Amino acid sequence: QVHIVESGGALVLPGASLRLSCAIPGFSLDTLAVAWFRQAPGKEREGLACISVPRGAEYYVDSVKGRFTIFSDQFEDTVYLRLNSLKPEDTAVYYCATDQRTWCSDRENQYTYWGQGTQVTVSS
Repeated sequence: QVHIVESGGALVLPGASLRLSCAIPGFSLDTLAVAWFRQAPGKEREGLACISVPRGAEYYVDSVKGRFTIFSDQFEDTVYLRLNSLKPEDTAVYYCATDQRTWCSDRENQYTYWGQGTQVTVSS
């Protein structure tokens, strides 16, 4: 059973940066595709980025390219999402998701395992 532990959400000012963490203890990132999604109030869940360590690939939705970076630490079995130049419209609950395969998808129905979510609020 895959268990995901997320952390890193906070209340920050516009322009600030955050690093979100997605720990998947006991599972090698060589066997997983890991993605980040977010859901803002009143909106559908949106795929942001995905990483496949065995394929050496990273994917981003156009709206966050250049501001968000997904990266991994294989020794810690952890995937991170670095959020830069945060805007009020980035306010949402951010979720990490994974499945036991190595290809990425931006569709939430392609992921079996989900974290509990971490709140990011960008406000002055």
